[in-house]
Amino acid sequence: MISLETFKDLAALPVENFAPKPTTLTEGQLEASAPLWTSKDRLTKIGVWECTPGDFTADRSTVAEFCHIISGRATVRNHDGSGARDIGPGDLLVLPAGWKGEWTIHSHIRKLFVLQANA
Repeated sequence: MISLETFKDLAALPVENFAPKPTTLTEGQLEASAPLWTSKDRLTKIGVWECTPGDFTADRSTVAEFCHIISGRATVRNHDGSGARDIGPGDLLVLPAGWKGEWTIHSHIRKLFVLQANA
């Protein structure tokens, strides 16, 4: 039998252990996450993530990421500075596999993320 999973009130789900953002461009920027689900083949991961204001680089060379913004505001742009998108609560951001760029977090952000790796 296949088990159905549900997760409620993602805005209130606790995230713990804030730590320095490894790819930050802003001193003191912190992030934390709460894993929710991982597929048996480990190719798909779902969780909630938060980050404090600042800038950081992101590399999705080997995975696609789908981000549903729960709270906060950010601007995301391609590595060459093109394609800037402002995102906020209720928005869905798609970062295809192979994407590289930079995030600017304007206000503490929380998102639901889905990471999908290629087999």
